[in-house]
Amino acid sequence: MTTNSLPGPALTLGGFLRDRRERLSPAPGAPSRRRTPGLRREEVATRAGVSVTWYTWLEQGRGGPPSDEVLERLVLALELDAASREVLYLLAQQRPPPPIPTPPPPVPASLQRVLDAMPTSPAYVQTPAWDVVAWNAAATAVLSDYAALPPGERNVLRRLFGSASVRTSLPDWETHARFAVAVFRLDVARAGESAEAVALAAELQETSADFRRLWAENEMRSHGVGLKRIHHPIAGPLTLEYSAFSVDNGKGLSMVVFTPASPADVRAIDLLLSLRARTS
Repeated sequence: MTTNSLPGPALTLGGFLRDRRERLSPAPGAPSRRRTPGLRREEVATRAGVSVTWYTWLEQGRGGPPSDEVLERLVLALELDAASREVLYLLAQQRPPPPIPTPPPPVPASLQRVLDAMPTSPAYVQTPAWDVVAWNAAATAVLSDYAALPPGERNVLRRLFGSASVRTSLPDWETHARFAVAVFRLDVARAGESAEAVALAAELQETSADFRRLWAENEMRSHGVGLKRIHHPIAGPLTLEYSAFSVDNGKGLSMVVFTPASPADVRAIDLLLSLRARTS
């Protein structure tokens, strides 16, 4: 692992890359006769999965600013620590690096059993950044097939503000969106502005004009209870009562439960579950 000391005062991206490259030891079995210490440009380019020409341009101050993906490859290729990663981003993009996401806490098997014990009540567990990390069969049938989504898309707010199908399914979308943003703002404050929640807020402000508009209202609310109307493409109109509960010793996890508001809603969810069972 490299140290945190920086090269001379005239710090440039090319000089920084060259300095870090020269600090690394070649792999065992690599040719021993070298004009300069450390790795060759070709070796760093191979490690980072970029062309030698393009990497050479970077060290020469050419080629334009690299993307976040390429910078993260260079972080691994040059074995940079957190401080050096920050310097790399500051030199390449004149901004600090995005926070490194941390994996969500594991969901205990006992909590999954609680979810599964509610056969006709869609329910899921979410993190303070509103990533869905556990769910039951009713949630899959009524709300979203979370298992089929990439992990980054299993996020309530990303889907609320970024999915046209989710928006179409909510007759009261504006009301729910305003409520969700106010609750999320309070969750962020309670979580001590976790890196994931802050990054999500910044992302949605950039990608969604609606989120940006509602975020600017600076409202805060607790989850509480209420009604949620859904127009399901198969079952038609559904009305659900929602409640949220903090998970003890869950490191910020909360469980959101949607209870059918009428016997007709229970029957509709039963039908959806039966249809899924037949097709699975």
